Amino acid sequence: MSAIKIKRVYETAAKDEYRILVDRLWPRGLTKEQAAIDLWLKEIAPSPGLRQWFRHDPEKFLEFRTRYVEELAQNPTVVILSSLLAKHKNIALVYAANNEDINHAAVLKGFMESI
Repeated sequence: MSAIKIKRVYETAAKDEYRILVDRLWPRGLTKEQAAIDLWLKEIAPSPGLRQWFRHDPEKFLEFRTRYVEELAQNPTVVILSSLLAKHKNIALVYAANNEDINHAAVLKGFMESI
């Protein structure tokens, strides 16, 4: 199984990692070269409605996690991500949110490790 990390898109890429941007929107202020993204898998991100409801409010995080896991359970893009995890040794799920603990990439990592 792959080692899954989560990293802010603004962090420097490691040489041996396959970087997957898991945000629905492109990060502000970055070019494709600066982001060093191998794949943009925006379909795996929370739905626009869920993202707008959450707004990275720590008080809503538990409910957000529950709703996002429900979305992931129905999301066909999970199959694509699973195949990438089988193919690459080191995967970085890359996101732009400021909070390193309360974000959708952390939920996605946990979900992928549980299936």
